[in-house]
Amino acid sequence: MIAHLVTAALWLLVGALVGVGIRRGSVWLARREELDPAFRTRDVYGPPVLAALLFALLGGIVGPNVVPLLVRSLWVALLVQIIFFDFEHGLILDVVQLPAIVLAILLSPFTSDGGGFLNSLITAVALGAVFLLLAMLGSAIFKAEALGFGDVKLAALIGAMLGWPGAGQGLVYGVLLAGLAGLVLLVFRFRGLRQGLAYGPYLAAGALIVLFEISLGASQ
Repeated sequence: MIAHLVTAALWLLVGALVGVGIRRGSVWLARREELDPAFRTRDVYGPPVLAALLFALLGGIVGPNVVPLLVRSLWVALLVQIIFFDFEHGLILDVVQLPAIVLAILLSPFTSDGGGFLNSLITAVALGAVFLLLAMLGSAIFKAEALGFGDVKLAALIGAMLGWPGAGQGLVYGVLLAGLAGLVLLVFRFRGLRQGLAYGPYLAAGALIVLFEISLGASQ
């Protein structure tokens, strides 16, 4: 118990530093893509605060088990970056996602609750294909982009990261969170809803929930 508390305290500081790096990296990536970074309080302080809290929670759950802690912390950092970058710019960059998909498959034994490289690979391909089909159907039916191709690649990334059935559960959580957010925005008649709801942050949040569930299950 003491080791877990010490790890949580140390990882709180590490998470804050990683969050600062996430923000600076996101600003650099935005300018590289010829986007204008925003400097609202949420954009500047959100990544360090959320990364610090999530790292501390993960450290408290996993404890001083170095390899699982480092690998899962990497995915926490990646998902935090995706959440805030998508909220800010409405994009999830290929330069972030594509290398992460390959790395997630290679590191899947430390994250996936399905176990093994094959499960991770098949889940990534299958979920990517399902979301691609949904994106194409949405465009055909509604004559508008219902799902972006960034969301399609994010589904593949979550599949690679969590394997099956964890990835499926994470995507269900994400869809429910997006639906709840859309309902809240509709009730309060938020103007931004007219421009469409960004699904990426909610899908990433669903993946985070499952990642912590897996970590809790492994620690018991």
